[in-house]
Amino acid sequence: MARYGEGDKRWIVEERPDGTNVHNWHWSETNCLDWSRNFFNNLLNDLPILSGESNLFISTTKVSSVDGEAYVNIRKGKIIPGYEISLTLSWQGEAKDSDGKSLLKVDGTVEIPYISDENAGEDPELRVTVKDEGPIGRTLKDAMLSKGKPLILDKVRVWVQTMAKGGPVKDELDTKKPTPPQQQNHAAAAAAASPAVAPSSASTAAKKEGSTEKEAKKKRKEGFKSISMTERFNCRARDLYEILLDENRWKGFTQSNAKISKEVGGEFSIFDGSVTGINVELQEAKLIVQKWRFGSWPDGVHSLVKLVLEEPEPGVTVVKLTHNDVPEEDRYGNATVVENTERGWRDLIFQRIRAVFGFGI
Repeated sequence: MARYGEGDKRWIVEERPDGTNVHNWHWSETNCLDWSRNFFNNLLNDLPILSGESNLFISTTKVSSVDGEAYVNIRKGKIIPGYEISLTLSWQGEAKDSDGKSLLKVDGTVEIPYISDENAGEDPELRVTVKDEGPIGRTLKDAMLSKGKPLILDKVRVWVQTMAKGGPVKDELDTKKPTPPQQQNHAAAAAAASPAVAPSSASTAAKKEGSTEKEAKKKRKEGFKSISMTERFNCRARDLYEILLDENRWKGFTQSNAKISKEVGGEFSIFDGSVTGINVELQEAKLIVQKWRFGSWPDGVHSLVKLVLEEPEPGVTVVKLTHNDVPEEDRYGNATVVENTERGWRDLIFQRIRAVFGFGI
């Protein structure tokens, strides 16, 4: 590759005199942390939770802190959000008797310690605390947890979805979209101006049907990618095969819940249910083929995982992974699915198997 300012002019990235990044073709990054603080303030400050139900009155007061990092990258007009933030929220509660007399007023906090783009399809952990841990205080805390949690998490989802659409640069992206060419209008005008011999209706219908089928097939493949990896392990192929199909060992090296069938057609659920699927083909110590689906993917989308195990010499196993039909975006519009899936295989599965079972090369 040529260095900056050298080589073939077609491959040189030059700065425009006006500094414009046309249609966000080059990589650009926008810090979204301050924008996120304002966003959460608008969503969560003074949010009513309970207004007299069971004589309880609860509302949030203010967002105390939003810390961490949040940004949106744009490359060739493609939105790539990234964030790892924590959020702390203050709330107040009051319990009254049947006559409307106040029994107790309490203050508390709601903490969401980790909101990350890697877990965009899952609700983050939410913790509720109260300063008065007496019987009435605990009642108010429980009410805040049961009634307030879904409301607050719903607001967090709004922020996640807005980040997926570009966050503070969404409006800027909309205004920079190029105007579609008018070629179709010109073609229609030319066709209207010159007479033509119409083909038979049967021929036209057949061509249209064939064209529609091809377009539909092509469209189904757009927006999906494949992942390929080759990994080496210091173990026998049968040992690695057993680990990949043993739910107790999965629990051990992933530190998460797992349920795995060892039968063809059997179902599995791993990473606390974040990934589910079905065994398609199994050959002991040689082959594992499974349908995989992540909970954050659009409805109806499944991928196909193929793991080929080879043992070129005793005690050395080579795994060839092919993961097809991985969607480029999840249901929330996050465009990091392929990257996160590849990193998950490498860091959360293969590397941990090596570390836990001593299969490093």
